[in-house]
Amino acid sequence: MQLNFLVLIALGLVLLLPESTVARWLGIPTVPFVESASKGSFSLRKLENVIVDTRHYDAVDNEGETLIPPTLSDFASTFGNDLQSILGVNVPVITGDQGAPNSIFVTIGNASRYLDAAGRTTSEGYSIEINSDGIALTGASPLGAWWGTRSLLQQAVLGNLELAYGSAVDAPGWGIRGFMLDVGRHYYPPDFVIEMCSYMSFFKQNIFHLHLSDSSNLNPNISMERKLEFYSAFRLNSPAAAVAGLNIRPNESYYETDFESIQQSCASRGVTIIPEFDAPGHSLVFNQWKPELALSTDFSMLNISYPETIPTMEAVWKTFLPWFHSKTIHLGADEYSSAEVAEYNRYVNTLTDVVYESSAKKTRIWGTFAPSRLLNATNVAANVSIQHWEFFEANPYFDFIKNGYSVVNSDDAFYVVNKWSGSYPQSINLTRVFHGAPDGGPYAPYIFDTSNSTNNPSKGNPYVLGQIPVVWNDFGPNSSSVIEAYWAVRQGLPALADTQWGGDLTQSEFTSIFETLHAAIPAQNLDRIVKSKTNTILSYDFSESTLWWTKTVRDTSGNGYDGTISGNCSVSNSVLQLSSGCAINTPLLSKGRNYTLSFSVNPTSSKPGTLFSGSASSLKAGNGSISNVMFITGGNAFVLNYTLPINAWTDISVVAINNATYLSVTQGESSKLETFEFTTTIGVLSNSFVWGNPMSIEAPISVIGGDSFEGFITKVKLEDSADPSYVTSVAPLVTGILEFT
Repeated sequence: MQLNFLVLIALGLVLLLPESTVARWLGIPTVPFVESASKGSFSLRKLENVIVDTRHYDAVDNEGETLIPPTLSDFASTFGNDLQSILGVNVPVITGDQGAPNSIFVTIGNASRYLDAAGRTTSEGYSIEINSDGIALTGASPLGAWWGTRSLLQQAVLGNLELAYGSAVDAPGWGIRGFMLDVGRHYYPPDFVIEMCSYMSFFKQNIFHLHLSDSSNLNPNISMERKLEFYSAFRLNSPAAAVAGLNIRPNESYYETDFESIQQSCASRGVTIIPEFDAPGHSLVFNQWKPELALSTDFSMLNISYPETIPTMEAVWKTFLPWFHSKTIHLGADEYSSAEVAEYNRYVNTLTDVVYESSAKKTRIWGTFAPSRLLNATNVAANVSIQHWEFFEANPYFDFIKNGYSVVNSDDAFYVVNKWSGSYPQSINLTRVFHGAPDGGPYAPYIFDTSNSTNNPSKGNPYVLGQIPVVWNDFGPNSSSVIEAYWAVRQGLPALADTQWGGDLTQSEFTSIFETLHAAIPAQNLDRIVKSKTNTILSYDFSESTLWWTKTVRDTSGNGYDGTISGNCSVSNSVLQLSSGCAINTPLLSKGRNYTLSFSVNPTSSKPGTLFSGSASSLKAGNGSISNVMFITGGNAFVLNYTLPINAWTDISVVAINNATYLSVTQGESSKLETFEFTTTIGVLSNSFVWGNPMSIEAPISVIGGDSFEGFITKVKLEDSADPSYVTSVAPLVTGILEFT
């Protein structure tokens, strides 16, 4: 983080005082902190209120990336909710013109004292003063004050509600700090996107870039009929005539109300959504919609020379620009034909003008073609920011920054490809975060080349906007589950948050505090943790303690997760009989990694049906086409080479161990244990397959039964652990295959 010159002098003078101590708050990111000469701490246990400065109650930050900035009062109210949910500190949020004993006073002031790495003022800075009376939090803007609340929460968690007397002055080194997710090739529900914003916000990240259109690699040798059927997606859905037929996946789409909710919820925690439609490359979805737009040499690219291509894309953007509350939108413009550079530049410049004239928004593109140095050459306009990703496309420093382009660092040193890749990892490399500089030091947004420092500008170069790592779904929708995108960045994204801000956290320090802070992140449960007094989360034995006349199934785990009976259900001898429409509704939704869901089941017919369903998955015995046991998650089926025997009892355990999910069965008197793994098989261009990729699937525990399954079930138990002995012998998966042909 960067402090302004006067603040640095002040801190230097404090160093000369023997009774004072200069330190830093150990957090994610770290915060410079000067401990007071008067030793002591303020306990949040005696906090009586949060006071919002009346003079700035309705102030907003107009310098940030969002067009819907929350007021200082809005941020303070959210902070108050977080104090209660994280720390159990329940105090009112009120207004006043000054602090009071045992209060946190939130105000705005002296924005000029907060400087970024380039020495420019930033509205995201803040200062904190802690003494025996309480805490004064001053932001350069409401957004700056919000980041200060994140520091207070983190220190309260790490310090057991005790905050040492002293002061902190903090500001981010770079304005763009965040993450990009490929939602074009894999759909992610709105709630997941909102939870990810809450996750990022806790670590002071402010940008969530959504890649909203794409397809997997297209084999140019397949028939036109197959090209038109190949999986692609445009994730926004509008009834406007100008885009009629573009969205062909209504169940995997964001409608305007969905996208508005995403943007509002994320903005409430300081995170701006940056939308991207990728074109003129990666444009299969547009060419399936209007085949006449396709480049003759590559059906996945737009033919910019065709008279209707640019007007069509103008119409698409004009339809959706009113949806977007960001000051910048992303045109994509990735990996286009090198034979069409002039047309590419015309496309980008034309769309940039259209976007600005229609909405006053700026544009960003992926770094694809270096600007030409030829006299009178037409290049991408310098007011278009560049998102660098690979040196074989262009050198971000010499080709773009030195030619006056602002650059976001998305170098593929921090690319992640979900499930499998021949060249990229499946999670962010922590060693590279903390030792990714050419000299072996920590990574930072101005480091584009991790091995050759001559390719990197200075730390304070004003054309470096910040850094955004990415998660791609190169192998499409059924190569991973929704939650696996989170696990790919669970540790790496917070670690990068420190370097994106400008902190100085070491890897050992990060390891020592991460899990403690992670457990306190508000407004999300991405680990899908279920609170439990013991290892047993839920247990339904359907014994006589079940109160059928109150439509209640008692949970004998001690957690009180009683179920509610609906439909035509009956019980006898501690066995539930499921018939069409019978359901047990639990108060739970799903359980994340490392669980065991066990039960005994006896189907009485071959009719397919659901055994268990939850917010993210369902376990089914057949689907109407085949009778195999399968998991459905993210709209995709992962099918086992196993079918439940009819009129026979089978003991089943669904076992999730880290990123893998298994089904173990024991049947009959032999008590032979057989285990199957839920996996997926992915392939590229019909000539390369990667078999047996494990699937991480959440336990579906919201509803038992509920549709057409007929049979008996008993001894339902969900445990917060998994026994590895279940998976000593694993049978193969037979479907769930994704082939790119």
